[in-house]
Amino acid sequence: MPAKMIPYAFERHREDEMRAIAKALAADMQRRRSCRHFSDEPVPREVIEKAVAIAHSAPSGANRKPWRFVVVDDPDLKRSIRNAAEEEERENYDHRFTPEWLEALEPLGTDPSKPFLEIAPYLVVLFRIDWEEINGRRVQNYYPVESIGIAAGMFLMACHQIGLATLTHTPSPMKFLRDILQRPVNEKPFLLIPVGYPAEDCVVPDIPKKPLEKALQWNLG
Repeated sequence: MPAKMIPYAFERHREDEMRAIAKALAADMQRRRSCRHFSDEPVPREVIEKAVAIAHSAPSGANRKPWRFVVVDDPDLKRSIRNAAEEEERENYDHRFTPEWLEALEPLGTDPSKPFLEIAPYLVVLFRIDWEEINGRRVQNYYPVESIGIAAGMFLMACHQIGLATLTHTPSPMKFLRDILQRPVNEKPFLLIPVGYPAEDCVVPDIPKKPLEKALQWNLG
């Protein structure tokens, strides 16, 4: 049955207001960087819940919301995740990564050691849900990869706007996250995001962004 239709609650701005908002937002988001040096200073839980609520408002295929945000703040669980992630990362750096891949990572100064997985007050693990069982029937979700990618981006932006640092961490393969967090077989680990405040001595690589003209094209090239 078609859903009941309601008026779209949209707030329109004047063109000068739109330009000002866009300029300020672009400048602020240019400051966002991946953080690998976190403080262990606590962050209120309700702030994380609001960030997840913002991400949960993301559009998704057929409005199925094919994601699960598992927030980890238990020290023992964080330690287990770190140990398992570092085991996979050692295998990656020693055997799986190609020379070209290692060369691409070199400017970032990364290695198999991931202490931030224990130090950051929260680890937010996103799981992709390809299908769900509803009333004893398997129901397929549509465009789960595209949908969870949008939600992840909104979560990162929400955290930055709120005043928190994040990192998109992908210790592939990530099956250990489903095992440690005891998630069902229909949930696949998608992204591991440490969240918190940056350490006082936090530094980030001085690497320029790709120029906008390399990413934006109007009409035909």
